Order: sequence, then structure tokens, then C-alpha cells
Amino acid sequence: MKKGQTCLLHVLFLVFLTGAAINLPAQSMARVHEKAIVVDTHNDCLTGLVLEGKDLATRLNTGHSDLYRWKKGGLDLQFFSVWTDKMPRNKEGFFQDALQEIDSLHRIILRNPDRMTTGDSFREIKRRAHKDKLVSLIGVEGGHMIENDLAKLDSLYALGMKYLTLTWNNSTDWASSAMDETLHPERLKQKGLTPFGKQVVERLNELGVMVDLSHVGEQTFYDAIAVSKKPVILSHSSVWSICPVFRNVKDDQIRAVANNGGVICINFYSGFISREYDQVQKTLLLEKEKFMLSLAGVPVPDSLYSMKKWEYKYDSIMNATRPSLEQLVDHIDYIVKLVGDRYVGIGSDYDGVGSVPVGLEDVTTYPKITEELIHRGYSNKSIKRILGGNVLRVMKANFSR
Repeated sequence: MKKGQTCLLHVLFLVFLTGAAINLPAQSMARVHEKAIVVDTHNDCLTGLVLEGKDLATRLNTGHSDLYRWKKGGLDLQFFSVWTDKMPRNKEGFFQDALQEIDSLHRIILRNPDRMTTGDSFREIKRRAHKDKLVSLIGVEGGHMIENDLAKLDSLYALGMKYLTLTWNNSTDWASSAMDETLHPERLKQKGLTPFGKQVVERLNELGVMVDLSHVGEQTFYDAIAVSKKPVILSHSSVWSICPVFRNVKDDQIRAVANNGGVICINFYSGFISREYDQVQKTLLLEKEKFMLSLAGVPVPDSLYSMKKWEYKYDSIMNATRPSLEQLVDHIDYIVKLVGDRYVGIGSDYDGVGSVPVGLEDVTTYPKITEELIHRGYSNKSIKRILGGNVLRVMKANFSR
């Protein structure tokens, strides 16, 4: 063989090796992600999409979620949030709102038996997870939907409720929310759980329903931790020390969850991930208040034109301020460094938030989290825990069967 041919073969061999090296991390990421049972503990598509008439069985060009995109993202188990605002949609009240959303999820599962399933017992759920169907479970977001009635709590359990978030932003008669404890204390008659609130936690333990402490005030948080005999879940909360907003949890709360054996599932909302995003948004919203006042008496066509210009400015600035995927993983990293890798998971809040980090635009992007964890040196075992194993452990400890 001539010298020139030898050199050419040597170069080609180096190119082959280089190409293999470039592809190896992607292949490794895909294997790790595929082998993990990936769980997302909070998605608002029932209110964000389904009640608006969107069909999750089609490839949607709006929102964060649909069955095609869940499949692409490698998601195995989704908790669908059953949520209603401070005022009910139905004249019958909050409980009827919950029934309506649960019925909508059951109908979607029945229409897509080849793509979705559900489960009652932990054994059944674990067996069905990591197959070709999305295991679809119910989380009720807000204790106001039981309308101060344990019988209604029992009814929601019978219909498949797997966790109950004790409060949403609004407090109930028996539990104070993080928003009210922090921003509107004047609204509260008391902080924390009342005797009835403690009965709610005890009843959830008896039924095998996870106690969800996202959205609750600090006093309610500690009261519930003290009452619960089973591990709790925070279905969609992030770290206060990185982004100090009322919805995020402080170091002592993180330690309390670890001592309880629970799990904190990181929320993807930009304003809960990035301090800068939150501060810029607050400044712009104050500007908007002044801007709206300046439009008083302005003719309607001019007012509409001005509003469109304002919305364009707001959207442009906030989009440019979105945090990165790496900043989101910083929240996971923080909890792991503080208490270990057994107490953190994923609770995206997709279709319930208006902004998510760059790189996490919809439910197809879960593998990017796996890739970043690999990049940071996490072991396969740790990654499997974070992607879903920790939530499964808490589910097993709670579910009665």
C-alpha cells in the first residue's frame, strides 16, 4: 500500500472514531431515557386544552401537550391536573367542575385505548408503566373542590384521584395558601390547618391518596407534614433559594420533605426558575398599570392599537428573558446537593404556564433533561430516580393497594 493511501485510511479512521465519539453521548442519553420510567406529576391540559375543545389525540399546533408529543418525549406516566379557579365554572359549584374534568379524562382514555391507560393499585400502575401506552392518573389541584365535605373527598378518590393539592392560590376554610400567607395575610382568619384540615390529611392517608403541598403556605406545609403518616408530594414547586417567589420552597422545607420521605417535583414555569425573569416581569406589570391609566379617555381604535403595541413589547422582552434548560436543572441539582437524589422529580406544569425555559418548549423535550443530567455527571441510577423513580416510591408508600 502506498504512503498516500495509508495516510488517507488513517484520516478516514480518525474521522470514523471522531464521529462515533460525537454520537456516543446522544446514544447514551437515549438509552438512559428509554430505560427510565419517566413521570410528570402535573399537567394542566384538561383545562388548558380539553375544555377549550382541543383533541389530544391529534397533533396540535398550540399548547404544550398531545399524545403524539408525549410519545416523542418518552413520557410513561402523566398526572393530569383537575383544576378550577376561585370562582366555579358550573353553577353547581367546585365539586361539579372537578367531576366534569375527570369525566373528560376518562372519555379521552376510552377513545384512545391503544395509546392511553390508567391504573388503580400501585402494582397495576407499575406494571403498565414503561409500555406503549401513557399511564394517565388524576391529581386534584385545590382543596376547595371538596367543598368542606369529606364525602366529596371520598367520591373523588373513588373516581381515581391519586393526589389532592390542599390549596390552590386561594385558601380554603381549613388551609391557608402560599399566596395568601405571603401576599394577602389580611384575607386569612388563621394560618395553617384547622382541625378539619387535619382530618382531611388523615383521611387522605387512610384512603391512600398522596398529600400534595404545592401551593400551600408555610404554616399549612408544616402542619400537614406533622399530621401525615405517609410521604408527601410537592407536585409542581421549585427552589426558593434560587428564585425567591412565594410558590417556591425554602431549604428547611426541602429538608422536612426529605425527612418525611417525600418528593419535590420541579415546576418549569420561567418565573419560578429565574429570579431575573420574575423581577423583569414585575417591573413590566407595574409599567402596564401606568400605561392602562394613560389610555383613559383615548378613542377605542387608538386604544386597541396601543394595547397591541404594548403586548408586542411585553412578549418580546419576556421571551428574551426566558431562563435556560441548564437553569432549570440547577433546581434539581440544588435539592440533590442539599438532601440527596431520592427527593426530587419533575412536575412541569405544562399547559398551565405561559412561559417555560428555552429548550423545554413542550412535552417532547424531557430527553434534554436526561442529557443535561448526564452532562453533569449524574449516574444512571440517580437519573432514573429523578425522572420518575422517586415519585413511584412515594406512590407505593401511599397507595393502599
